[in-house]
Amino acid sequence: LLSVGAISVMKPGLSELLDIIPSLSISTLPSIKRFSEVKRQTKETSIYASVLLDGTGISNISTGLGFLDHMFSQLSKHGRFDINLECKGDLHIDDHHTAEDCALALGEAFDKALGKREGITRFGLAVCPLDEALSRVVIDISSRPHSVIDLQLTREMIGSISSEMIIHVLQSFASTSRITLHVTNLYGVNNHHKVESAFKALGVAMRQAVSYDKTAGIPSTKGVLS
Repeated sequence: LLSVGAISVMKPGLSELLDIIPSLSISTLPSIKRFSEVKRQTKETSIYASVLLDGTGISNISTGLGFLDHMFSQLSKHGRFDINLECKGDLHIDDHHTAEDCALALGEAFDKALGKREGITRFGLAVCPLDEALSRVVIDISSRPHSVIDLQLTREMIGSISSEMIIHVLQSFASTSRITLHVTNLYGVNNHHKVESAFKALGVAMRQAVSYDKTAGIPSTKGVLS
């Protein structure tokens, strides 16, 4: 065989085959860290936000609005995102500026961490319960900001944040993260449960949407998604 051009001749058995087969890496994930941080400074709020998309769900969140902290912690834990969010806002006025600006800063951090939006699944769908409440979230990382939020809230306030601002938080997050976001409370009685099940579903759906897909390339027939 060597005389007719073979590079080598293996002995009987397969042990020598391992020497010529390239070793396979157990990891197919890109080495680039999908991390971003945002600083937002206005006369109404001072905010620092950072997001690591490929994290473990660690969060350090202090907005001054306890229930909002609780909800962003759900997004972090169930999305496996490492999130830092600190805000000093004009809560002596009301909850509006703080809640809105925190969502805008966090959404911007997600947008920057996503980068060119290549090689990702793009779409995410999750349905999550909390006791009697069930909520559905559908996400398209489309770069076209749009949101439809239907939480069926019946209380004016949950903790120190108004129900209308919870809806606005989700709208603001979708705006600066540049995603299409549909959030629907399918049924439930307790308003806390309705919102928390929605934020849990948001985390799960976002985790699906940002997950790597090595076959995706740019996941759009337009050839661009940035």
